[in-house]
Amino acid sequence: TLQIVPAEPQTPSTLRFSHIAPGATLRLSEADARQLPSLLRQQVLLTREEASGRVLEATHVQIAGALDALYDRAAQVQDLGSSLQERTTTFKVWAPTAQQVQLCLFGADDHGVGSAVDLVALHRDEVTGVWAAKLPQRLNGVHYAFLVDVHVRGVGRVRQLASDPYALALNADSARARVVDLNDAALKPPGWATTPRPKTVRSATDLVVYELHVRDFSVGDASVPPAHRGKYLAFTQSTSRGMQHLKRLARAGLTDVHLLPVFDLATVPEVDCVTPDIASLKSAPDSPEPQALMAQTQARDCFNWGYDPWHYTVPEGSYASDARDARVRIVEFRRMVQALHRTGLRVGMDVVYNHTTASGQHPKSVLDRIVPGYYHRLNALGEVERSTCCDNTATEHLMMGKLMMDSVVVWARDYGIDSFRFDLMGHQPRAVMEQLQQAVNAATGRHIHLLGEGWNFGEVENGKRFVQAAQGALNGSGIGSFNDRARDTLRGGGCCDAASDAPKRQGWVNGLYYAPNETVQAGSSAPRREDLLQAADLVRVVMGGSLRDLRVPTWRGPVVNASEVNYAGQGAGFASQPSEVVNYAENHDNETLFDAHVLKLPGSTSREDRARVQHLASAVVALSQGVAYFHAGQEILRSKSLDRNSYDSGDWFNRLDWTLTDNGFGAGLPPKAENGAHWSVLGPRLADPRIKPSSADIIWTRDAFLDLLKIRASTTMLRLPTAQDVKQRLRFFNTGVHQEPTVVAVDIDGAGLAGARYRRLVALINVDLVEHQVSDESLRGQPLRLHPVLASAQAADRRARLARFDGQLGSFTVPARTAVVFVAP
Repeated sequence: TLQIVPAEPQTPSTLRFSHIAPGATLRLSEADARQLPSLLRQQVLLTREEASGRVLEATHVQIAGALDALYDRAAQVQDLGSSLQERTTTFKVWAPTAQQVQLCLFGADDHGVGSAVDLVALHRDEVTGVWAAKLPQRLNGVHYAFLVDVHVRGVGRVRQLASDPYALALNADSARARVVDLNDAALKPPGWATTPRPKTVRSATDLVVYELHVRDFSVGDASVPPAHRGKYLAFTQSTSRGMQHLKRLARAGLTDVHLLPVFDLATVPEVDCVTPDIASLKSAPDSPEPQALMAQTQARDCFNWGYDPWHYTVPEGSYASDARDARVRIVEFRRMVQALHRTGLRVGMDVVYNHTTASGQHPKSVLDRIVPGYYHRLNALGEVERSTCCDNTATEHLMMGKLMMDSVVVWARDYGIDSFRFDLMGHQPRAVMEQLQQAVNAATGRHIHLLGEGWNFGEVENGKRFVQAAQGALNGSGIGSFNDRARDTLRGGGCCDAASDAPKRQGWVNGLYYAPNETVQAGSSAPRREDLLQAADLVRVVMGGSLRDLRVPTWRGPVVNASEVNYAGQGAGFASQPSEVVNYAENHDNETLFDAHVLKLPGSTSREDRARVQHLASAVVALSQGVAYFHAGQEILRSKSLDRNSYDSGDWFNRLDWTLTDNGFGAGLPPKAENGAHWSVLGPRLADPRIKPSSADIIWTRDAFLDLLKIRASTTMLRLPTAQDVKQRLRFFNTGVHQEPTVVAVDIDGAGLAGARYRRLVALINVDLVEHQVSDESLRGQPLRLHPVLASAQAADRRARLARFDGQLGSFTVPARTAVVFVAP
């Protein structure tokens, strides 16, 4: 029985559910409150009745808040899942609403594919809601699942075989979990404990990240043994073209390889996946045939980006040489990490705790089959929110937050992961991310760097449910958020522009105002010089680390805080520290940088200039304060044949060519499902023989990129660790209404800065088609010279050597479409 009581003032409960519209406040009687644990194990309805008992209204009840209040001590349980002791094995699963939980044991010798050999009852702890059993054998290698009797809303009582959310090992296609001890010597490659971890990152701003998909890396690399192509073990082939490429990047200054999802994912068959032979078609650059053949096997092929979590804490089996044996993927994943560490590269993981592949009674649902209605974020109708594109999880709920934290600890502690990128991190509470940071640091004894997509949208937008781990809300946390200001200003437009609209929205590096393309010239609303001036101001904000209180001279005249510079109706500056900013111009999402430029550059742009424009975007990222983030292939003009969303486009549209002879452009019309509505725009460009780069263009772009990495690595002036350093040491010139807006110039003072190597650094980027001169009186008499990397006879960009500094005038001459750096010893 519930009584209507006066609304309470702000309490933890009212704050937690402040997103719910005001209504009646109801309170259970003390007698019923004592029965609540048993009530929650049954169907729960809230009814309003007449005195006679006639039901006037009824609704289901969302129970997550009650479960967190009743079973908060479950968060202290440290051994959920299966764990091995010297002579025993313990199984634990949190299932507070279950009426019964049993353990199904399967054999070890048959990789868990046979029938259950034993059924064991688990016992419920009334304090935590955890069901457990301790068996008097060391069951190493045994496979298992839970048989859960639980009430499911809209279905009734269900008895279902459920996988372990805390599984550490799985057989093929995630059919059964397997008992393992990750500390078992048999699961560690030789030298695992003694392989040194690269010590290339002291401050978060030292991070230079390379986003890479495991399969893309090697599936087309003929220098890798066929059995290892597209697999973890490809990274152990130290003499392969791909690994030699990574070594070059590491020697130049790359610090981290961030792997697209490598946890157990639901969208690639781990056994008997297929790869269509598209190369044999020998089709035209704008042919629809490649995508048609790809579509025939799309559901069964070996490729997906992997943003489809099934089990969070098990390596994906399709990247292992044998997915059937659960041990193999563990060892081979560790061998991959070990090989990258030996190459001098730290290893990061792209993690996806904001959603699951499925919920409810779906065969690939895990969490909802054990505690229905708890782990996912629900709307007012009790439906799972799907703003992330899939079934949103609720990390604001105690045990979902715990699952995320415990999982990240395993990856960092037991697999040697050094940094993490959180997909759609803005859908998670800042408080939980900060707890995670503390937990993973404590578990590993070192600082683990956390980055994420701090996008602010969906049902949690603007803090509707909690303070988000979102861009602008992470100040002081040290957690990095991706900088869309950098991406959009450089490329033009926004993340979600349709291909048919993209040519209308040029960016700072590809022609805004100063080099209008054919679509812009034919349009009725041509960009104004003011648009270019505004873009130049935004580039300055980016190069200054997008600090909210960085003082920025604007084209209109006033010097303002960066938070007052307009970016799409928001403040351009959003961070309190440079470590909270991740600068990028390209990642796996949307068109590659090369493809975006195909849509936005004038069609007559030469191949050489296309390479230079690519380089200029990379230069802004490399020479900006904050974390530098690059997509694999950005340095070799990677194209996906204009595919704007290649998550399920197979190997053909996602390939990387380490021979540096083909960048992937003109591989056919991109897949119809995502791009078909714009084929009329894309086809003519794919067929244009002027666009596809030569091998020489690709090699030049790579070598120029290596020079950028070397310059960034050479001085801490490009990696200032604190906001105070940035604000005291960095300034801009060539500003105001009379500036040349195609040139951004940054002056950094290195006096007294550890690791600076130089007393002063001046970076200038000219995106125009012509040479420009810019000057600053305060630099008169400075002994500035071209950075040694650019002045070297081995420098890739010979045009950069034409740049000049006149010390008497404090004047710089910067060649067309060139990025240069001058230093004073």
